[in-house]
Amino acid sequence: MNLAAIIAELADQAEEFLEGVTDRAQARAAIVEQINLDYFTLHPTDRTKVTAGVMATLEAEEFFGTEFVGDPFKDDPEPEHDA
Repeated sequence: MNLAAIIAELADQAEEFLEGVTDRAQARAAIVEQINLDYFTLHPTDRTKVTAGVMATLEAEEFFGTEFVGDPFKDDPEPEHDA
């Protein structure tokens, strides 16, 4: 199966099955659910790749309304204090 075609198709349909979703975690869950419905024969490894690909496409298209920059899991640096 051509994963790039599946990623492109799901990204194109995202406005329909992600209507009203603004949270990335909810979006990821909805994408996984859509893959389970439409592509239930995909191997679990391929499902993971497709989910990541769709999320990357949506991020690049700024689907969530803001550009995603940086590492969201990195701790913020400690503020410097004047002594």
